[in-house]
Amino acid sequence: MSSLVTKKAPDFSAQAVMADNSFAELKLSDYLGKYVVLLFYPMDFTFVCPSEIIAFNKELEKFKSRNAEIIGVSTDSHYSHFAWKNTPVEAGGIGQIKYPLVADLSKNISRDYGILINESVALRGLFLIDRNGIVRHSVINDLSLGRSVDEALRMLDALRFTEEHGEVCPANWREGDEAMKPTTEGVANYLAKHAGQY
Repeated sequence: MSSLVTKKAPDFSAQAVMADNSFAELKLSDYLGKYVVLLFYPMDFTFVCPSEIIAFNKELEKFKSRNAEIIGVSTDSHYSHFAWKNTPVEAGGIGQIKYPLVADLSKNISRDYGILINESVALRGLFLIDRNGIVRHSVINDLSLGRSVDEALRMLDALRFTEEHGEVCPANWREGDEAMKPTTEGVANYLAKHAGQY
């Protein structure tokens, strides 16, 4: 499987349940000009999935304040997504989350992103797409391993910082930390100051 990082994100158009519970055709390329966190998960009404969907929803305003949108995708139908949204959290549902859930019934979206397993369901793939539609970061987890919302935000912050300042973000960089100039001298200066933390 080749990585999509640095490549144009495969565009798609598919039915989705929107934030207001309406059904609509969602097209990825309509989000050009914004950052997109494309969040694949295996199936509705399962185990790790609701914890991730709810956790990302809880921090949705932090993503939006950074000009980013979250889009969830699984191989379920939009009717299943709708039913899951309308099932109380205490009963295994996700409640009224405020970002779209895309129906990848054909499995073509999951296939195009290289995360369809056994021609059945999507692995836990997260793709950070920049404002020009280029994939800049991805992480793919096995079915039993939930992802970190904090890490997704950290990577979004790092991408925005590098675009704005032209510097690069070292290991464990967080917004407000010193970055480094992408030169031999820049890395030497940075490590001279911070070598003890590695």
